[in-house]
Amino acid sequence: MIIFNKPFDVLVQFTDDSGRKTLKDYIPIPDIYAAGRLDRDSEGLLVLTNDGQLQAKLTQPSKKTGKIYYAQVEGIPTATALAQFREGLTLKDGKTLPAYIEIVEQPSWVWERVPPIRERQSIPVTWVKITLFEGKNRQVRRMTAHIGYPTLRLIRFSMGDITLDNLSSGEWKEINFV
Repeated sequence: MIIFNKPFDVLVQFTDDSGRKTLKDYIPIPDIYAAGRLDRDSEGLLVLTNDGQLQAKLTQPSKKTGKIYYAQVEGIPTATALAQFREGLTLKDGKTLPAYIEIVEQPSWVWERVPPIRERQSIPVTWVKITLFEGKNRQVRRMTAHIGYPTLRLIRFSMGDITLDNLSSGEWKEINFV
């Protein structure tokens, strides 16, 4: 199994007809596949494997594997907004499972993003730590926008017991996982 700290603007696939950066630009190992998706504009932990059972364990909602994300959002979320998030939200594709969210300080391990996020002088930003047990398309971004605090930067930190493990952006390594 490979863990990879996916940089911003990298596609989670090995080929692209449009010339965009893909996993092939970073990982020279054939016949492995991403366990779950991470959008091109999101960063952080990506697990790659050829083990279908492991892939299912990490990605199927019925397995209840928590995924932890750190998101930098626009504004300062209210207690009411955070409570709505924790109860589950009704999005266009249905209700989300309840998710954990808390306001945190910017983690010390966060690297500089290239390019940097857009910042507005008049609007503060806040870091939140989010734990999800499902993975709908662009779910974190849609959930934070739904409660009124759009995501500016999104980093997946862990999937179950697997973490970024101090990898720098763009680095990968092979690990044993039992």
